[in-house]
Amino acid sequence: MTISSNINQRQRFIIHLRAENKPLEHRRALTPSVVGELITQAGFTVYVEDSPLSCFTAAEYREAGAVILPENAWKESPNDGRIIVGLKEMPEEDTFPLIHEHVQFAHCFKKQEGWERVLSRFIEGESTLYDLEFLEDEQGVRISSFGFYAGYVGACLGVKDWCFKKMNDESKDMPGVKAFFDECELNNDVVMDLESVSTVKNITEPPRVLIIGSNGRCGKGAKEALSNVGIPKSHITEWGRTETSDPKNFKQIPQFDIFINCIYLKDPIEPFVTMESLNYEQRKLTTIVDVSADTTNPHNPIPVYNIATVFDKPTVKVEVSKGPKLSVISIDHLPSLLPRDASDFFATHLFKHLTNLPNRKEDPVWKRAEDLFKHHCDQL
Repeated sequence: MTISSNINQRQRFIIHLRAENKPLEHRRALTPSVVGELITQAGFTVYVEDSPLSCFTAAEYREAGAVILPENAWKESPNDGRIIVGLKEMPEEDTFPLIHEHVQFAHCFKKQEGWERVLSRFIEGESTLYDLEFLEDEQGVRISSFGFYAGYVGACLGVKDWCFKKMNDESKDMPGVKAFFDECELNNDVVMDLESVSTVKNITEPPRVLIIGSNGRCGKGAKEALSNVGIPKSHITEWGRTETSDPKNFKQIPQFDIFINCIYLKDPIEPFVTMESLNYEQRKLTTIVDVSADTTNPHNPIPVYNIATVFDKPTVKVEVSKGPKLSVISIDHLPSLLPRDASDFFATHLFKHLTNLPNRKEDPVWKRAEDLFKHHCDQL
C-alpha cells in the first residue's frame, strides 16, 4: 500500500468526541491540541460535540480542524464505523442499544453496581466497548491514566477538610469546591487554609498523613501535592504492598490525621478500616480521602461509607459515636477539579494509541481490551 493510499484510508476513519453529561465533569478525553494532531498527522476526521461543561471551548476545537456538532449528536449519528470517544459513563436513564463502538470509562468490569445493565446495551447493539481503564501494554501497565491528578486533587482536598475542621465546629461540613484553572491556583488555595489554621487557631503542627498505594500514579500525585502545599516529608507516611500485606499494621491508621487511599483494587483484601476500628475516643483520624473510590465494589477496603460524594458536597460523615468528627471524601472524578491540566496529561499519553484505532483488530492494546470486553459479556 502506498503512503497516499494509507493516508486516504485514515482520512475515512472517524473519531466522534461526545459531550460529557456527568454533573461538574469538565474534562475531555481529547484536547484541542491532540485533535489537531489526529487530523494533521494521522489524517482522521474528528467530530467534536459542543459541551457546556467542557473546560475547552468549541472554538478551540474548531481552530484545531474539528467539525463541531451539537451536544449528544452521537445518539443520532450513522453507524459508519466511527468510534465514539468519551470519558465518564453515559446517563443511567438511557437504555437504547449501543450500535457504535465506544472508548470510555464504563466502570463495569469489576462488577460494580449496574454492570449487567451497562454491558447489555453493547450486546443488544452488537457493538464493542474499549474501556479506558483497561488499555494496557504487554506488562499490564495502563497506557494512559488520570491517576496522578486524582491523587493530587484528593490530597489537596484532604488537607482542606482537615483545615476546615480545625476552623469550625463539628456541626458544619466542608463547603463545595469548584474547578481551578491550574495547579498553582489550587496550591495557593490550600496554603491559605493552612495559614489560617496557623494564625487564627495557633495550630502550627501540620497534619500527619498516611498514603496507602504511595508508589502508584495516584500515590505519586498525592505526594507531590502535599509537598507543594508545604507538608513536610516527616509528616507523610508511605505504605505499599509490604505494609499492607500484614493486616496488623492497619491498627495504626486511626492515629494519622489524614488517610489517603490510592490503591488499585483488583482482588479482595482485608478492610483497611472498619466502624469498630474507628469508633474510639483516642482516634486522631478526621479525614479519609478514598481516591480509589471503589464505593460500590463488594470488596471496598474502606467499608464505612456507601455513597460517592461530589464537588458540591465533597464529604460524607462516618457515623461513629466516639472520637472526633470523621468524614470521607469519595469523589470519583477528582481530576476534574484541574480539568485542563488533567485532560492534557491524559490525552497526550493516549494519542499514539488512538492512531492505531484503524487497525484495532490486530493492535495488541486494543485487541486485549476487546477480548476483556467479550470475556465480561460472556459472564452475562
